[in-house]
Amino acid sequence: MRRVISLYLPTWPTDRIRRRFGGPPPDKPLVTVGVSGARRVIAAADATAQGLGLYPGMTIAQAQALVPNLHVLDATPEEDASALRELARWAIGFSPVVAIDPPDGIWIDIAGVAHLFGSEEGLLRDLVKRLARRGVTARAAVADAPGAAWAVARYGNTLVVPPGRTVDAVATLSVQALRLTADALNAMNKLGIERVGQLAAMPRAPMVRRFGKDVALRLDQAMGHVFEPINPLIPDETVLASLAFADPISRPEDIRDVVQRLSKDLCADLMRRGEGVRRLDLVIRNVDQKGASLRVGTVKATRDHKHLARLFDERIETIDPGFGIEEIVLIASRTEPLADEQTEVRDLDGGEDGDVDMSRLVDRLTARVGSKRVYRLAPVETLVPERMVRRVPPLSPPAVSGWPNNLPRPSRLLEPPEAIGTTALLPDHPPAFFIWRHVRHKVTKADGPERITSEWWLGDQPKMVRDYYRLETAKGDRFWVFRDAPAAEGGSWWVHGIFA
Repeated sequence: MRRVISLYLPTWPTDRIRRRFGGPPPDKPLVTVGVSGARRVIAAADATAQGLGLYPGMTIAQAQALVPNLHVLDATPEEDASALRELARWAIGFSPVVAIDPPDGIWIDIAGVAHLFGSEEGLLRDLVKRLARRGVTARAAVADAPGAAWAVARYGNTLVVPPGRTVDAVATLSVQALRLTADALNAMNKLGIERVGQLAAMPRAPMVRRFGKDVALRLDQAMGHVFEPINPLIPDETVLASLAFADPISRPEDIRDVVQRLSKDLCADLMRRGEGVRRLDLVIRNVDQKGASLRVGTVKATRDHKHLARLFDERIETIDPGFGIEEIVLIASRTEPLADEQTEVRDLDGGEDGDVDMSRLVDRLTARVGSKRVYRLAPVETLVPERMVRRVPPLSPPAVSGWPNNLPRPSRLLEPPEAIGTTALLPDHPPAFFIWRHVRHKVTKADGPERITSEWWLGDQPKMVRDYYRLETAKGDRFWVFRDAPAAEGGSWWVHGIFA
């Protein structure tokens, strides 16, 4: 299913100026000025200027009368458009299908790649956060259709329009969300049509006669009733291989054969350039102009065309060929220098003698479940149990530090700890009995306490005092429990781990 992000940059011209020149500060109003007839008018205004009542189209004389300390620069639409194109090139890091939406937007088709970021919400948050660190104000929304995503990003209150709910999301928005001309909006205003749902409820023939075919087209695009194509931006220096078909194909096995052929051609081009693949995109173009895209990554540069083709095997089944596929494009969207000769290794399926190349296993798992779900755990030098490990890339070098060999810790840690009811012979003694998950356990052996406190050098950590005990029950089960405060302070008991 198609899923498209509309990235909206409400103050792109002024953000670009600040990024280029380093000022003025964000709290100082900044506008760009263009010429409209014989008048000099505001072309773009930053958030501070808009908060002071300035807006595009206002004459600069009026603006300077309202805000005497206004920073004014000449508008440069050509430079804004060029910078927007460069930003779109950067956005290819999120999806292979990216297109500019002048003058203040970018389209990103994320069908087939959202799982690499955990979820669509996670992808949107990551995208906006990265832009904020670059000094670019942005809003983004994702929907089934580009027109719906455009409308919600600018006039809606949500980030993600669930699949199949496009009509509901758009119907309540202002008609300004339909990308209409000023004349069309004025005509609707005279008739009291303020919401998209009102316009959609009108009979089609009278609506077309009154407002024109363009209005009907924009309405259908926003509702997802008409397909709106996106022409992806592909940088000139990108290495790619493509194959168009006189007779459209649709069978998964045919697609696999084509991917294997394109992968071989692509790797041959990369060999001539002395590069290897780190990120590979498969773009499908259907007869009806619809399509799909799949993205895979590798943990290290490679030119093994068989391995690269296999990364797409399982996900090819998810491609909807529609009325047939007329072109398949394989794009090496991220490459790295790679020596001409590679060490022969034994694949996970067997093969040549040598060391097992674990990178291939990692690549396959990442292609299947996403990069955030493939990792390994590395030790952290701390005694606080829930902070003793951290996630690291699966093939990162072994940790220099580790835990003491004689540190008694359970093989299974409960997260979060679970409360237990206890009975002790004396208030400051370990439990003689405890109830966990509605089962009563009699303690025959106890060792402790081991006091663990919060790390005072981490000033942002809440204060913590725990007394841990290792308990063995009459049935031979061994538990790791703690009291979260001294007995005199009435601390509660918790089970935090189970020993093997």
